Amino acid sequence: MAQDTAMSGLQATDADPETPMTALERWQAEPGTFFEGSDIDPQDFMWQARLLVVFGDSPFDPNVQEQVSLLQSDIADLVERDVLVVVDTDPAAESAIRERLRPRGFMLALVGKDGTVALRKPLPWSVRELSRSIDKMPLRQQEIRDRR
Repeated sequence: MAQDTAMSGLQATDADPETPMTALERWQAEPGTFFEGSDIDPQDFMWQARLLVVFGDSPFDPNVQEQVSLLQSDIADLVERDVLVVVDTDPAAESAIRERLRPRGFMLALVGKDGTVALRKPLPWSVRELSRSIDKMPLRQQEIRDRR
C-alpha cells in the first residue's frame, strides 16, 4: 500500500489561516480527523479526549499501514468514545507524545482522558478490540451511565 493511501486520513485543516485553530479545536470541529504526532501535546487533551497513538519508524511500516486502515474503517466507533487518533511515524521529530511514551518501532498506545497509559500493543488491533478495552475503563463506564 502506498503512503498516500495509508496516511490519507491525516488531515489538519484550519478554518481561517490568520487565526489557526489549536489541535483541540480542530478535533472538536472534526472528531474523525487523524493527527500527526508533531501536532499533539497530550496535556492539551486532558479530560477532553482519549488518545490512540500509532507509532512507527516509517509511514511505510506494514503494521502502521494496517493499523491506520483498520481505524479508518470504523472511525465512528472511536468518535463515539471521544478518541483522538494520532499517527507518529517520524522518530527524528521528537514529538511530545513520542518523548512521553518512548516507543520502539511499531506500537499502539491508548492514553485515557486522565493521562494514564491504558494500553500498549506491539501489533495492530481492530476497532472492536479497542472499543472493548475503552468500554472497560471506569471513566467510560461513568460516561455510559451519564448518557442514560
